[in-house]
Amino acid sequence: MAGRALDRLNTGLLLFVSYRALENRVFAALAEAGYHDFTVAQARVAQRIGPEGTRLTELAEAAQVTKQTAGFLVDQLERAGYVERVPDPRDARAKLIRLAARGAQTVAVATEAVARVEAEWAEHLGARRYAQLRGILTQLREITDPYAEHQ
Repeated sequence: MAGRALDRLNTGLLLFVSYRALENRVFAALAEAGYHDFTVAQARVAQRIGPEGTRLTELAEAAQVTKQTAGFLVDQLERAGYVERVPDPRDARAKLIRLAARGAQTVAVATEAVARVEAEWAEHLGARRYAQLRGILTQLREITDPYAEHQ
């Protein structure tokens, strides 16, 4: 009976379950490294900050939240020392949000945690099947991710 129930899970949910497991491992690694004040909502905004910084409106759009919500989360991240606001060199009236040193440290911790999880997945599936999975998901991204071309 349990097997039949799993057969009914849609593909999106199956993808989400794996993503959520990875996300939980990343947050556990962040907490272990001393970053206890970092929330999932903040991470969803922070992970969309480009290397040179990103405008608040672009962060809101990419995170699929309102500008007010993105501003609230960026304010929290700024107070905690994860991000900073700097003048946009393309427009003196605008500000860019970019990672501060503390934010860059969390990226290093998260990147290491993701690498560990991906290594476990590759070991579980086998190198060939894991490479196929990544290839298929990369191809699917072409029609599912409106921001794929910007990254």
